[in-house]
Amino acid sequence: MSRPSDRQRLRARVYGRVQGVGYRQFVHRTAVSLELVGYVRNEESDGSVEVLAEGPTDVLRMFLKRLSDGPLMSRVESVDTRWEPISGAFAEFQIRQ
Repeated sequence: MSRPSDRQRLRARVYGRVQGVGYRQFVHRTAVSLELVGYVRNEESDGSVEVLAEGPTDVLRMFLKRLSDGPLMSRVESVDTRWEPISGAFAEFQIRQ
């Protein structure tokens, strides 16, 4: 079991061919399987995908690797990340519009 201090928030912006290829569903399935909470949503202004996830730091690092890989039809060009203190504001992982 992780100590509360071992938990963080990962905020990521994923660029590339990540809209219209099942990327949000991929992120959702991955986050749920890793027992993370937060959300994923498309950013209409620049075609990126925003991901906000909270959980154990080591699990978030695995999650970040999977974000970079993406599903088969996607092409991830870059992932901008920011680590923040955990908020505890989420009870589950959601796909947002």
